[in-house]
Amino acid sequence: MREIVLRIPGHPEISIAEGTSFLKVVQSLSATEGVLAVAVRDRAYDLSTPVEAAVRDGSADARLITFDTPEGKEIYRHSSAHLMAQAVKEVIPSAQMTIGPAIENGFYYDFDVTHPFTPEDLEAIELKMREIIARDLTIQRHELSKEDAQTLFRKRGEPYKVAIIDELDLPISVYSQGDFMDLCMGPHVPSTGVIRAVKLTHTAGAYWRGNENNKMLQRIYGTSFTTQEALEAHLSLIEEAKKRDHRKLGRELDLFSISESVGAGLILWHPNGAIIRQEIEDFWREAHRQAGYQFVYTPHVARRHLWAESGHLDFYCENMFSPMDVDGVPYQIKPMNCPFHIQIFKSRLRSYRDLPLRWAELGTVYRYERSGVLHGLLRVRGFTQDDAHLFCLPDQMDREIAAVLDFTTFVLGTFGFSEVEVYLSTRPEKYVGALEDWQIATSALENALIRRGLPYKIDPGEGVFYGPKIDIKIKDVLGRSWQCATIQVDFNLPERFDLTYCAEDGKQHRPIMVHRALLGSLERFFGILIEHYAGAFPLWLAPVQVQIVPIAERHRAYTASIDQSLRAKGIRSVLDDRNEKMGLKIREAHQKKIPYVLVAGDREQTEGTLSVRDRSGQSVTMTLPDLVGVLETHIANRKDGVAPSFSLSQ
Repeated sequence: MREIVLRIPGHPEISIAEGTSFLKVVQSLSATEGVLAVAVRDRAYDLSTPVEAAVRDGSADARLITFDTPEGKEIYRHSSAHLMAQAVKEVIPSAQMTIGPAIENGFYYDFDVTHPFTPEDLEAIELKMREIIARDLTIQRHELSKEDAQTLFRKRGEPYKVAIIDELDLPISVYSQGDFMDLCMGPHVPSTGVIRAVKLTHTAGAYWRGNENNKMLQRIYGTSFTTQEALEAHLSLIEEAKKRDHRKLGRELDLFSISESVGAGLILWHPNGAIIRQEIEDFWREAHRQAGYQFVYTPHVARRHLWAESGHLDFYCENMFSPMDVDGVPYQIKPMNCPFHIQIFKSRLRSYRDLPLRWAELGTVYRYERSGVLHGLLRVRGFTQDDAHLFCLPDQMDREIAAVLDFTTFVLGTFGFSEVEVYLSTRPEKYVGALEDWQIATSALENALIRRGLPYKIDPGEGVFYGPKIDIKIKDVLGRSWQCATIQVDFNLPERFDLTYCAEDGKQHRPIMVHRALLGSLERFFGILIEHYAGAFPLWLAPVQVQIVPIAERHRAYTASIDQSLRAKGIRSVLDDRNEKMGLKIREAHQKKIPYVLVAGDREQTEGTLSVRDRSGQSVTMTLPDLVGVLETHIANRKDGVAPSFSLSQ
């Protein structure tokens, strides 16, 4: 019997006899606590797997997979989905299983049932899951022939599983836990008892295979953790996220709406929301001017042949709206701004002395999204990109990309986002252009990240069809990641559109094109801001910065003069002189999340002061000049997304 050598980080090299399971290996290391599976050459294996099934050449590097790793969470939650499916089958035997993957922060499983799941059903299923956990059933992998697998699931009354098997290649694997069996590639945790804390969160409808022409199934969502404390912390986070839902706050604060008469995925910006958008745009323009950008404006439609020339009809057609006929010529509403900026470049001869050119546009584009994925401001059909395209010489590319990275950090930091995740997305399956150009472009992006000292992860195959890209995700106050900024190097479009400049040698050369967005889209970024701040926008963004409340009618003239003075200074002030009680007015101002409420009565009017209350309920007496000075300073400095406290203003 041959010996197999394993090298596991943090442990001495070990020799194992054939027939030994990974579980025995882990136990020999005294490391069983928390280990869910083992990875060999980046493939994960069940702990019950014999070592020789993973190691073919006598030795290998291996890793222990725990819940703390992304792989571990996926294995744990995929096993939790199987646990839930078993519970559903025990509670509702007629339910037919379809698929049940792990997802970010949880899992789901789709079932064909005679009636939608009720809250009482979920309660019974969750109770049954805990019973199955207590049974501590061993989870075992079985490999079957296609015919045997089909026979097995036909006998068990699972037609959806049979349909899935029809499309699979060998080997076909099935996992069992007690009497329950499910089709799955694995791996899974060793037993149901490994899963400690579970919670079913909600239900939804879902079409079989995501096709609206197929039968509607019932989906149950859930989540699981290794401790009850971690589960409860996560559930608290979910509750906080519900309170911050931008759709809910958008209604309450009168920021935006979506009208069925206008169309799904098309945003109506109300006055309060429009003020915030204007502030974002004003800052954006000011920052771009200082960074050496020029502004352009382009139409919303173009002749359809432009999109054929750019390649969008070949690679992006499913995301574009149907063409329209104009005088017998097909036109297309734009999904991108880049072909328009290219036409501006081509409008005259360019010299190497002209480059780099940095052209920015807040350009509204339209993309077809299925109605099922539309989600408030976060997934829409019409949105405004904070778009820019840079045309540069080859020896300028590295410097321009590095400058964009710095610019991105500054802009996102101004809104209070200092923690980011960076991804380098490489060549996808469907792509255009030469491999050599892809390698050059990818290296340029990677080198810029290395020089800036930005930690990053490779996102294989997630580049756009015309080039690789850097994607930057921000983290909000709840620790959630949001995709915002992107930087893309493009050798393809300059080639397709035959872009040239006259070089120092007198010959025509191709410029390099860099696509770039910082906020992503104004709509989506606005939705992120609403949830990040829970609607309590920083002073510089708040639609109403100050609300003034006179205590009685005799104080109205004094407060009106205060209101007028603040407006003259450019401070967004509102005078609430309704015939209502002062307490009600202050309470409503706090509900509207107005940063400051100024109250004036007899003493304030006599002394020429104001009682200034912030959103936390703190109060201080100030003169109008002192207050204006504090407000102007904080508005001008944009104070990292935080309304100034009185400790800062004294």
